[in-house]
Amino acid sequence: MNGLRAVLIVNPKSGSRVDPGQNRAAAVLEVLRAAAWETEFVHASNGVSISIAARRAIEHGADVVIAAGGDGTISAVASVVAGTRAALGVIPFGTLNHFARDLHIPEDPVSAARVVIAGNIKNVDIGEVNGRRFINNSSLGLYPSIVRFRESRERSGWSRLLAFVAGTLLVMRRYRFLRLHMEIDGTIHDRVSPFLVVANNRYEIEGLRLGQRTRLDGGSFALYLSDRTGRLGLLRIALSALLKRLRLNRDFVILSAHTLMVQAHRKRIQVALDGEVTKLHPPLRYVIRPGLLKVICPA
Repeated sequence: MNGLRAVLIVNPKSGSRVDPGQNRAAAVLEVLRAAAWETEFVHASNGVSISIAARRAIEHGADVVIAAGGDGTISAVASVVAGTRAALGVIPFGTLNHFARDLHIPEDPVSAARVVIAGNIKNVDIGEVNGRRFINNSSLGLYPSIVRFRESRERSGWSRLLAFVAGTLLVMRRYRFLRLHMEIDGTIHDRVSPFLVVANNRYEIEGLRLGQRTRLDGGSFALYLSDRTGRLGLLRIALSALLKRLRLNRDFVILSAHTLMVQAHRKRIQVALDGEVTKLHPPLRYVIRPGLLKVICPA
């Protein structure tokens, strides 16, 4: 794929303090321009500016919009690119790169840029909830609360790990369980659970494939809940996750859905979308969009 128009959107805050994304962008840009791609380079460090940059790229006729960052950055760009003529390129700069990993995109930025140049396009699914899109998952309950706590402590100078562990322990002690009234593909389900995870296609949570998806084009959500409503049960799940001993059939209730409506009996509820927390008004209406996103990945 030579001579294409591309926009490279880099989140300079992605990655570690020692090796932030901005230190690796020049090497990626060199690979793209060596392939005779007409490439515009844009810095964008938050969700709003990333989305604006992606929209401008589409409006100006970009053939490929390349997201260089973690899952939050890639999700923000993918949400704009999905359903357009453009393809998404992925350069994993973040500390967590689940989407890139599930598509077998190399972690090394230069190798990932070469994958983009090769131009093998695959159509993958994307999820929506109340019009907001996500590429990995959306979650309610414990996880958004933990993320909010972690982010507040990180701003105060805490390390990410310390803030996450402290947040987990605090939230597990104080959290009120969700009373979920769900309509799944037209069938009513009532559940009490500490969390609900709505995954864009099914995760494997056993053995060496902890947290990975074998496909992103299955055309359905996988819902993960727990019927362990006691604090000790939650603690056991947390310890199992830490030790990588989670088991699907033992630790989760798993349901499949193409459409999902969730009524959580609250005026507003915290919802995590690919790790970014927002507040939405129930009912939450989820729908999967099969094959809506064109993404460049290894052949």
